[in-house]
Amino acid sequence: MRRSGLIAQKLGMTRVFQEDGNHVPVTVLHVENCQVVDQRTIDRDGYSAVQLGAGKAKVKRVGQAMRGHFAKAQVEPKQRVAEFRVSEDALIEVGAELSPSHFAAGQYVDVAGTSIGKGFAGAMKRWGFGGLRASHGVSISHRSHGSTGQCQDPGKVFKGKKMAGHLGAGRVTMQNLEVVGADEEAGLLMIKGSVPGPKSGWVMVQDAVKKALHKDTPIPAGLIERPADEAAPQAEAGAAEDAATEDTAAESTSADTAEKE
Repeated sequence: MRRSGLIAQKLGMTRVFQEDGNHVPVTVLHVENCQVVDQRTIDRDGYSAVQLGAGKAKVKRVGQAMRGHFAKAQVEPKQRVAEFRVSEDALIEVGAELSPSHFAAGQYVDVAGTSIGKGFAGAMKRWGFGGLRASHGVSISHRSHGSTGQCQDPGKVFKGKKMAGHLGAGRVTMQNLEVVGADEEAGLLMIKGSVPGPKSGWVMVQDAVKKALHKDTPIPAGLIERPADEAAPQAEAGAAEDAATEDTAAESTSADTAEKE
C-alpha cells in the first residue's frame, strides 16, 4: 500500500535521551493544520493522489482561484500545498486532518526539502575537490579546479564538467531516516539525524520506498479526530451570531421606515 505523506515545517535540532542513557540527535518537525484539500481519482484524473495543505495563510495573500479551491474543500487557506501519490485504497476524505502519529516510532521515512542556498561557490566547496599543491610551482590559484578541458582533440569542454557555480537552493531528498517519536498534542515529529533545508523551511515526509512498512503504521493514515462536543458549541455560536446580525438588520430597517413615515 502506498500511503500519503505529511507536510511539516522544520523547527531545528535537539537530542532525545533513551532509557539506557544514550542520546540521539533529532530534527524536530512541526505538523500544523495538515489537511486534505482535494483528491485525485483514476476515473476523473487518471491517477490516485491526495492534495494536502499545511500552515495558515492570510486571506488577502491568497489568490482568488485558491480561495475558491479552499472554500470548496471547507478548509482554511493554507500556506503550503503539495500532492502525494497514493493507492486507491489509501485515499483520505477531503477535510481530514493528519497528525504526527501518521508515522510510527521506529519507522523509516524519506524527507524531501529545499537545501540551504549558499550562493556562488568554488569547486572545492561545491564538489569537494582537493585543490592544487601548496608548493612547487603553484602560485595564487591553490583553490582552483585545475584543468578545464583536453588538448586539440576533442578541443572542447564536456557538458557536466564540475566547476565553480551556484550551490544549494535545490530540492534534496534524504532516504531511510528513522522516526524517533511523535507528540500529537504539540504537533511535533522527531526524526533521527538532519533533514534538508533551513529552520522554518517546509519539508515533505513520506514512507521510505526502500524499506518495508512498519507494523505499527496506521492504515490508511493517522488522523486527528475532533470530538463532536467541540464542534457543537462553535456551530451554536455561529448560529447565535447570525441571529444577532439578522435582528440588528431588522431593527435598522424598521427604524428607517419609521423615519420615512
